[in-house]
Amino acid sequence: MLVAIPVSAQNVSVEAKIDSTVIFVGQQTGFHLGVTVKNGQKVQFPQYQPLDHIIPGVEVVEILPTDTQKLDDGYLRVSAHYTLTSFEDTLYYIPAIKVKVNDKDFESKSLALKVLTVKVDTLHPNQFYPAKDVQDNPFLWEEWSRLLWLSAAVLALFIISLLMFMRLKSEKPIVFKVKIVKRIPAHQKALNSIEEIKAKSTTVTVDDAKAYYTHLTDTLRRYMMERFGFNALEMTSAEIISRLRQEEDQKKIDELTMLFETADLVKFAKYSVGVSENDHNLISAIDFINTTKQENAPTEERIEPTVTEKDKQTIRNRRILKWSLVGIVLATVALLVYVVWELILLCF
Repeated sequence: MLVAIPVSAQNVSVEAKIDSTVIFVGQQTGFHLGVTVKNGQKVQFPQYQPLDHIIPGVEVVEILPTDTQKLDDGYLRVSAHYTLTSFEDTLYYIPAIKVKVNDKDFESKSLALKVLTVKVDTLHPNQFYPAKDVQDNPFLWEEWSRLLWLSAAVLALFIISLLMFMRLKSEKPIVFKVKIVKRIPAHQKALNSIEEIKAKSTTVTVDDAKAYYTHLTDTLRRYMMERFGFNALEMTSAEIISRLRQEEDQKKIDELTMLFETADLVKFAKYSVGVSENDHNLISAIDFINTTKQENAPTEERIEPTVTEKDKQTIRNRRILKWSLVGIVLATVALLVYVVWELILLCF
């Protein structure tokens, strides 16, 4: 037992602390007693009541509930809390406070409390002044100048972006469209035209012969221009025959030569032809078209749009204007957010 007593005493520690060691007269401060004990030991703090004095001049205002905190190795920390005040300006010495643990006294360290007085005008006791109102901070140009200039920059950027948008909106964009046109093969158009000739000219009189052969030869000339790629409309009959001799067999060319010669005689020499000769020439024309036609000719034609240098320059200008507008809008938004944030910090 004699050996256990000092060991038990060594396991108990008492700590006292005060929230503020300097207060004004009538001001309150917290006073705390903490005891570290082993689990199961009984702790008894000093019994104070409101208006009791720890020492003369230092008064207990309130006793707060005690609390317990678990520590390592089975130890506990038990704390008591008090609210103190004083109404006399002086330096108080608070001696060690005794705390009982298992009916044995343990002491804390001593503390000091300085109480200050409030200066009072004793020469003019009847002069009272009301509480001062909230004062307005003076306007300082140095604090606001940067925000004002930045706000002006935001306004200028907004106006510039608005003008750029209106300019971009007023100019219609150039739209290029690729057209796909259905194309009738050259031989089909020629045969359709010959069918029209046949339908209109069941019987060809002398007066109608010139129109008949003009229509027939024009149909052949257009077909040759599309089929062989030379301008047959601007060539004479002899030039056409000479050009065709490079493309087709001699027999077909001879029959076509007779057709063109007959047509020239009818148109320029008022040559009279019979019905059988007209039919023979018509069949020669149809036979020539069927012999020289291209079976796998494309039926669709892709027409690409024509882009002039002026159109290209307009497209470049619109692209530059559009990306410049995007950049200015982003800069305006970022600058506006920055100004608002700085304004909030300055006001609050």
